[in-house]
Amino acid sequence: MFDAVKIKDKCIEWIRNFFEENGKGCNAVIGISGGKDSSVAAALCAEALGKDRVIGVLMPKGEQFDIDMAYLLCDHLGIKRYEVNIKAAVDGLLSAMPKDLELSNQSMVNLPPRIRMATLYAVSQSVNGRVCNTCNLSEDWVGYSTRYGDAAGDFSPMCFMTVQEVKEIGRILGLPDVLVDKTPIDGLCGKTDEDNLGFTYAELDRYIRTGEIEDRTKKERIDYLHRINAFKLQMMPMFKF
Repeated sequence: MFDAVKIKDKCIEWIRNFFEENGKGCNAVIGISGGKDSSVAAALCAEALGKDRVIGVLMPKGEQFDIDMAYLLCDHLGIKRYEVNIKAAVDGLLSAMPKDLELSNQSMVNLPPRIRMATLYAVSQSVNGRVCNTCNLSEDWVGYSTRYGDAAGDFSPMCFMTVQEVKEIGRILGLPDVLVDKTPIDGLCGKTDEDNLGFTYAELDRYIRTGEIEDRTKKERIDYLHRINAFKLQMMPMFKF
């Protein structure tokens, strides 16, 4: 059984210890999308450090249809926020590419989250900060993150929590239901996470925790995604001599 209260308390203590050892007096800097992960991460940091040491960074690419959810979170927690529109940066980099280089669709999909992470570090280094990674176990399990994009960060409070467990923590922290239960959308290609993956997070979480899944096709797809994306969770291979 997942004891949300116990895990929440231990996670808050872990965040405090991290900052005590790796940035005493520093601020937590978090990319705020308005989804459950950034919401729960921000709420955990606010509990651990106090709202005055948590800074949210909103990074729409042009117009973001659900940015009101990001505003709601920052207002709910009472944290400082900056808004940086990355559209010009993305467009500028794309226009600077050599004309004879045809970028793959996946590289263009992953470009905005990588620019967002560069933005987070620019803000963080200017406000005495540490960047909070907002990934969860479910997404990491099947590689549903961008390497050197949203998969980066200085500390990761939720990397061993499944989606369902993150939601439970969010409810314990008193976050509005509209944030905790918001349909997860990657914000990159216009589809929901579950549409892209081909299975639900509930199915994935159950498989991760119990090894049980009825649909063999979905099991094979989860195993395949886990296998080909395992490198994302490993240290970069280094030659030694």
